[in-house]
Amino acid sequence: MKKSTALSLGFVGVLLLVSSYFLVSFNMVSSNGLLYQSLNLFGALGIIVSSDRKKDLPPVVLNTFWAIIALISIVRILIRL
Repeated sequence: MKKSTALSLGFVGVLLLVSSYFLVSFNMVSSNGLLYQSLNLFGALGIIVSSDRKKDLPPVVLNTFWAIIALISIVRILIRL
């Protein structure tokens, strides 16, 4: 993967995570909702790709946990549907 593509994915990931935090902080979405958890999952994955490309391990580890938590939440939401 090109360095510029990985960097772009990282910025998109940050935008998604900040957007999810903004939306839940201002009660525009529920923290138990699919949108919030999806934004968290894809945001974390974008940062993982970007950070892995740069061999920056701490953000990879943090966002791996973030993505796992979001994925578990998504599965629980889908099971309830």
